[in-house]
Amino acid sequence: MPRRKRSDNEEENSGSPAWMTTFGDLMTLLLVFFVLLYSFSVMDLQKFQGFMSALQNQLGVMDGGKTISQSQVMEQGMRGEHFNPSRINLKRVMKNMQGFIAENDLEDKVHVEMTDRGLVIRMTGEILYDLGEAVIKPQGKEVLDEIGVNIQGITNNVKVDGHTDNLPINNSEYPSNWELSTARAVRVIKYFIENMNITPSRLSAAGYSMYRPLRENTNPNNRAINRRVEVVILDITLDQETGSG
Repeated sequence: MPRRKRSDNEEENSGSPAWMTTFGDLMTLLLVFFVLLYSFSVMDLQKFQGFMSALQNQLGVMDGGKTISQSQVMEQGMRGEHFNPSRINLKRVMKNMQGFIAENDLEDKVHVEMTDRGLVIRMTGEILYDLGEAVIKPQGKEVLDEIGVNIQGITNNVKVDGHTDNLPINNSEYPSNWELSTARAVRVIKYFIENMNITPSRLSAAGYSMYRPLRENTNPNNRAINRRVEVVILDITLDQETGSG
């Protein structure tokens, strides 16, 4: 007996009803929605708030108003493993100084280096002072002006270190290299205060005489490298932890 041919309507009505497809999609979306809600509920809220507080502080958002968390959370954000506004400031200053050095062909006289304690801007004695003197030279003032502009834009404390070579000095003004190295560092500090309006409480100076050379004092070239002043823009996080500045 020949088989009866199924009509088009019968084929359309076979299987699950059409509404089941829509219902299945809805259930899938609801499942995804509740999974997302659960993932948010177990999120480390304290770390998130610390990050947001640090970001708002860095961008100047809500300046003078109420932050979204207490100071403890703010500190956690500032000291987060992957977010350090202080280092961001230092990297920006480093980039600016590198551009200034390249534009003025000062690669052999000014050097910038990121270290554990912060950004070190190292200037040879040749660009700042005459041998045995502590009077800042005109070209040295131009470099200090550039450094000062960058310091004005951040809140990091700044330490200035003076160094000499091992050639002895003994006169009425500088009885030894201790006095000379200290005087050179202090002159830079005073320049920042008097000419760049840097807050004095952010600044400190130290003289190390000949006892922290970069190279052995065995020839004139090495001695010229050791005669230097280092402007150290301190990492805020490290500065707070050690209580220095």
